[in-house]
Amino acid sequence: MNILQINSSARSTGSASTRLADAIVARVRNSKPEATLVRRDLAAEPHPVLDEATLQALFTPADKRTAEQAARIAQDDALIAQVQAADVIVIGAPMYNFGITVQLKSWFDAIARANVTFKYTENGPVGLLTGKKVYVGLSRGGLHRDGVTDSQVPFLNTMFRFLGMTDVQYVYSEGMGMGPDAVAKAQTLADAEINAILV
Repeated sequence: MNILQINSSARSTGSASTRLADAIVARVRNSKPEATLVRRDLAAEPHPVLDEATLQALFTPADKRTAEQAARIAQDDALIAQVQAADVIVIGAPMYNFGITVQLKSWFDAIARANVTFKYTENGPVGLLTGKKVYVGLSRGGLHRDGVTDSQVPFLNTMFRFLGMTDVQYVYSEGMGMGPDAVAKAQTLADAEINAILV
């Protein structure tokens, strides 16, 4: 089993979402001690955003790209290869201003590539990253679960389905900005959720 852990907080240390991702990975590895782990910290290793130069490189045939264009696409290729090789994907996803972080958005922009991780057909798009188990550790300063202010989960569900990943489970750690008691309660509830989904 190959595990890919994506930490998408802007913080390299002290991140509640990274704590969740670490706890999920620890439980997976406890049941599958032979599993390999690739960990990518998008704060320590920020991925470039999707800009005009990147789009030009993507729409230039590979044999006609400049060295600079080829190097830029190679950065995305590396992320795609990690996802393709993974059996289990664990993402730490904090909520920033009601959405995912720019770091995680850049990761999705990098791995969503036509005819590689999805394709268009006469019946609509088909995801090519199938057969993977996905766990997402969500940390929030307030309480948003199942509410109108939670734009994170709908977006994530859309992206995962679009790419072919349909076996997705979420672990919530909410109220992290509401004081020490709320933090302790959130961590206890999150640990219970991890124990429940990873029996």
